[in-house]
Amino acid sequence: MSSSSIVSPDILRLDAQWESDRIVARIRELVFNQLKRKGAIVGVSGGIDSTVVAYLCARALGKERVVALFTPEADSSPDSLRLGQMVVDGLGVRSFVEDISPILKGARCYERRDAAIRTVVPEYGQGYKSKIVLPNLVDADRYAIFSIVVQSPNGETKKVRLSLEAYLGIVAATNCKQRARKMIEYYYADLCQYAVAGTPNRLEYDQGFFVKNGDGAADFKPIAHLYKTQVYQLAAHLGVPEEILRRPSTTDTYSLEQTQEEFYFAIPLDKMDLCLYGKNNSVPAADLAPVAGMDEKQVQRVYAMIESKRAMARYLRSAPLLVEEVQGIQ
Repeated sequence: MSSSSIVSPDILRLDAQWESDRIVARIRELVFNQLKRKGAIVGVSGGIDSTVVAYLCARALGKERVVALFTPEADSSPDSLRLGQMVVDGLGVRSFVEDISPILKGARCYERRDAAIRTVVPEYGQGYKSKIVLPNLVDADRYAIFSIVVQSPNGETKKVRLSLEAYLGIVAATNCKQRARKMIEYYYADLCQYAVAGTPNRLEYDQGFFVKNGDGAADFKPIAHLYKTQVYQLAAHLGVPEEILRRPSTTDTYSLEQTQEEFYFAIPLDKMDLCLYGKNNSVPAADLAPVAGMDEKQVQRVYAMIESKRAMARYLRSAPLLVEEVQGIQ
């Protein structure tokens, strides 16, 4: 059988009932039996992934054993808290709001970020907004060099290519946001004797779209095996509110609205799903191209990008390294 005969637009279609039952049973086993914890902490952002994890944990553990945690900061979209509250109200779980802006100010996160931006945009200051973006890496061979888009207080925007120093400075500073959030999550985990639920889907986990010891840290990750389109299928089955189902996937990290595609994945997530499936299953680019609505060269470029990001993600997923194994520890 040729590879093209097994590839179709429906290749990632889930049996949502079976999959949700399987994940729910696994969450119970992981939290109660393996981790020996009493419930779960879920950082809820109003996005599809954290919402699905909250729904699954509530089904698995009971709503009284789930805490939804909101950790907004100065650059957060108001929609994140509003939609997250919709999730909490629908599930009936406990929730807490912890504004992490003071933590970030104390760590000079905003100050360090702005200083890095000013190395390429000297006028950047009070009232400005920004985001970083990638070029189109799929339609032509080019280097993955980030640019910054800035918006002045009067609404004027401009795009400037980032130096490596500026890019690293911006990312190092903004990564503090994810690490501060995780610190708060583990405060509540210790307080309640709960486990921290991670929310990455397969694209994020495979391709390294997370911060080491930030949103990459968790005690269990119940949807890391699911492609993004499968998360949406599961969300519809679980009864996630329509507004959350329609919301574009965002980073909610920068002060200007930013999609995951323009920041990291370079193509729409449904196409990225199919390309990742094709790469995982050794589907030739020529066979995958018509299914993904791309040409063969575009698919080849995405396959190469997947390999490159995987190489980088190995460090992000790695456990601390030891000189030698410590006797007596399993």
